[in-house]
Amino acid sequence: MLSAEIKDKYELVVGLEVHAQLLTKSKMYTTDSTEFGNLPNTHISVVTLGHPGTLPKVNKSAVEFAVKMGIACNSEITRKNIFARKNYFYPDLPKGYQITQDKNPICVGGQVPLTMPDGTKKSVTLTRIHMEEDAGKSMHLAGEVDTLVDYNRAGVPLIEIVSEPDIRSSEEAYAFLVEIKKLVRYLDICDGNMEEGSLRCDANISVRLRGAAEYGKKVEVKNMNSFRNVARAIEHEYERQIHMIEANVEIISETRTFDATTGLTASMRTKEDLNDYRYFPEPDLSPVVVSEEWLEGIRKEMPALPRELHYKFVNSYGLPEYDAGVLTDSKEIALYFNELCESTQNYKAASNWLMGPVKSYLNELTLHISDFPISPKRLADLIGIIDEGKINFSVASQKVYPEMLKSTEKTPLEIAQELNLIQESNEGSLKPIVESVLAENSAKVEEYRSGKKGLMGMFMGQVMKKSQGKADPKVATKILTELLEN
Repeated sequence: MLSAEIKDKYELVVGLEVHAQLLTKSKMYTTDSTEFGNLPNTHISVVTLGHPGTLPKVNKSAVEFAVKMGIACNSEITRKNIFARKNYFYPDLPKGYQITQDKNPICVGGQVPLTMPDGTKKSVTLTRIHMEEDAGKSMHLAGEVDTLVDYNRAGVPLIEIVSEPDIRSSEEAYAFLVEIKKLVRYLDICDGNMEEGSLRCDANISVRLRGAAEYGKKVEVKNMNSFRNVARAIEHEYERQIHMIEANVEIISETRTFDATTGLTASMRTKEDLNDYRYFPEPDLSPVVVSEEWLEGIRKEMPALPRELHYKFVNSYGLPEYDAGVLTDSKEIALYFNELCESTQNYKAASNWLMGPVKSYLNELTLHISDFPISPKRLADLIGIIDEGKINFSVASQKVYPEMLKSTEKTPLEIAQELNLIQESNEGSLKPIVESVLAENSAKVEEYRSGKKGLMGMFMGQVMKKSQGKADPKVATKILTELLEN
């Protein structure tokens, strides 16, 4: 382990390259299906395999998805898009080249705003977002000496989101990936599943003396299948490179792989060994022109983004920053909450219900909010009868809410009435109950009047017990206070 003193001498510099697999029904340049999990080599055609004489055709939806991501990141949208061939040989690349974008990516520049766990805000600048096709997948089965190749993934449309080297910690890298995942999910252009490979990340990592103007030698790390592993790989590289500099060992510009079991990186190849990709314009594809009308149509289809909803929840609904962050973490939860707030003005109570009982129910049964049996309107009705003093939160969450999960027909008020749960808020009815409790606990009454004010909770507990939980706590507390203080 490096001492804090040595680590403080150096600054970590990270740029990320994120590949997002687009949720189109067909591939980037052919009509082959993009469905995940099917038998190997069942979603292929002569176009995917690059047979002689075949011609690719650009997937319009993939272009629109890329433009949506660019708009979400405030990028400049390239109007005339020319595709290029990136030539290299690898078994999972059936054509011997990849159709991508080289000199004119569809989105140029842009920013991704971050909010760190401690509340500090930062913006990571993007270099570009470009479109390309995915490669196939090499498979190494247990007991097999040969490498097998599945071309189902070959040709699936991707966007590559490339950041500037603006990231200065593993925590910032983690926050950046979380924000990218949220954006692609809100836009419905990628499911963001790193385990299935639909969101993949490479990290370009270097270190330099703190305050230095020039960057250090960059090392690229691949093979990371979770946000946590990206952060772990960055931390390891940070310390490894500092060790090398302190020992006067030259850092080699190379590509390394990350082993999640050991937490270490290992060399794959040096950058000097990489082939010249010999980019040249794709001769079989005409330029794709994004007209003003097309761009405006895409803008009109843009959904509310997480930062926009976060702002609304804080500034229009008065929620704490923490609540807004939790609620906007998932698009579906955020939209449910937004609809819920159309039927109630007790926004904080609505937030508490979603972050508490609702999320607990969904997590326990591993359900999606779309499977939640209580509509926003019915949940607002439940909040309403609590606000009206007909039942308290404890009764609502423990007795009425479970019944609402079983029955989609009855209103919360009907359930509360059937279960005889409506609170007694009539002072005339509650006063005899309170007087009875005080009479049975005369010694405690004297202790209270001698200064032991903490006994109020005990008295309230007895009142609730005698009233079978139906006493309105506010009214009961008022009566108790009046009788005890006189």
